[in-house]
Amino acid sequence: MSHKVIRVLQIVSIALIWVFVIAVAVWIANLILVAHEHRDALDASVAISIVAIPLFLFLASILTYVYVGLQRGKADEDTL
Repeated sequence: MSHKVIRVLQIVSIALIWVFVIAVAVWIANLILVAHEHRDALDASVAISIVAIPLFLFLASILTYVYVGLQRGKADEDTL
């Protein structure tokens, strides 16, 4: 594969993981609002959000960090 195709695939994967993380956060926030509105199990929704949102943020951050690190490493090799 050419370097341009790989770079585009990397950028697409980073964009998709961040879209996924934002979608999960919005979905969980909606779950909390609906649970509050229906006076349902609010504790369960909050407990899920306390674990899920930071976990997905952490995973997306790792993917982004690895991509940025690879690009910096490649830039360092190009200057040598």
